[in-house]
Amino acid sequence: MTSAPAAYGRVLDLVTRVRGVRGAMLVAGDDGLVVAEQLMEGIKGPAVAALAASLASRLRRAMEAAGVGAGQFWHLQAEQGALLVVPAPSGVVVVAVAEPDVNVGLVRLELLRAAEAVG
Repeated sequence: MTSAPAAYGRVLDLVTRVRGVRGAMLVAGDDGLVVAEQLMEGIKGPAVAALAASLASRLRRAMEAAGVGAGQFWHLQAEQGALLVVPAPSGVVVVAVAEPDVNVGLVRLELLRAAEAVG
């Protein structure tokens, strides 16, 4: 039987193998704690996890209030990079930290696959 940490590592590998991705994380959507991470040096995992969970929670509530349903993918672009987020059905949030010129479509595809894999 495969352990959860090993399975999480394989799921994160799907995301981090995309050129321009500096790290990937699985984050508990309800409290922002890191479940698993693969980050390059210099990325502050706990801070990114807290930000991603907070944004996901607020966006989920706002989108439901607007009557458009739950979001499937969020892309926050900044000067020095991007934060890409996909919520999984289990409540876990799959997060990628990327460089500004990353292929967003490819990262989105891998994030959706990872979200499906973690349930």
